[in-house]
Amino acid sequence: MIAPLRDLVLKDLGLKLFSLAMAVLIYWTTISFVAIKNEASPLSTLAMATDVRTFYKLPVLIVSSAADVRHFKVAPETVDVTVQGDSRILAGLESNEIRALVDLSGIESAGGMRKRIDVSTPAGVTHVRVVPSEVRVIFPKDR
Repeated sequence: MIAPLRDLVLKDLGLKLFSLAMAVLIYWTTISFVAIKNEASPLSTLAMATDVRTFYKLPVLIVSSAADVRHFKVAPETVDVTVQGDSRILAGLESNEIRALVDLSGIESAGGMRKRIDVSTPAGVTHVRVVPSEVRVIFPKDR
């Protein structure tokens, strides 16, 4: 009974070890390729301690062309932004380093228009969620 088990393990042991080494090599090559594509190394992503932090009532900034002198408004005027990143970076992050933007350049008047909010964050920080994700654009009355 022991002889068949011993043969199962020891028979072609060199070939089995070679196959195991090739499988590990292929795995790490694939992980490295994916990490390079995402601009991170597999070891750094494992070692990096990520954290999540929410900033409340950030003002929504309106971006429009310089030639446009109208004063757009948005409703609501503030949003809550949840960001994710390295714990050390998030610990020193201040709310004025995160910008919630609405791009209204090239927009003419349209009643009840809703625009998506874009978030700008410092390097090493990504935004996870914005609440609300859209704002209603209020156009100035024509004179």
